[in-house]
Amino acid sequence: MEVMKIKKGTCLQRSGVYNTCVYEVVSGLLRCYTIDKKGREYTFMFAPEGWIVADATPSTLPAELYIEALEDTEVRIRKKELIGTESQLQAISKRMWVLQQRVIMLMSYTGLERYEHFLQTYPSLVQRVSQKMIASYLGMTPEALSKAKHDALRSNS
Repeated sequence: MEVMKIKKGTCLQRSGVYNTCVYEVVSGLLRCYTIDKKGREYTFMFAPEGWIVADATPSTLPAELYIEALEDTEVRIRKKELIGTESQLQAISKRMWVLQQRVIMLMSYTGLERYEHFLQTYPSLVQRVSQKMIASYLGMTPEALSKAKHDALRSNS
């Protein structure tokens, strides 16, 4: 597989694109980040030598992450579809996407947005796990969860 040289500051991937790639860092440094509705950047992860980085969003949806070179970097680029069997790739990609969503949520969402995201991601769990566990998952106190639930009821009225 061919090694590609990337100049410092180059954006390899932008939020909103489809069919993203997997980048294997041979030398240099990449950064994955997201930008919220207010224009604030949140670093999701760094990828130094020997690491791989990719947006885990399913290929049917637009990517959520930007990937940029923080240094002059050499990478091997692979299409997601060429890694593992289709079922393995789907299972790993789904898990990575859920984790990616969670990290972005914890970094940049309000309490209400976190709770709404939880309801969308796990609609059947609200009745199956304790409020204390949900609060823990969302990175908030049970009291803050109660307030978020109250706010959600108010905003839906």
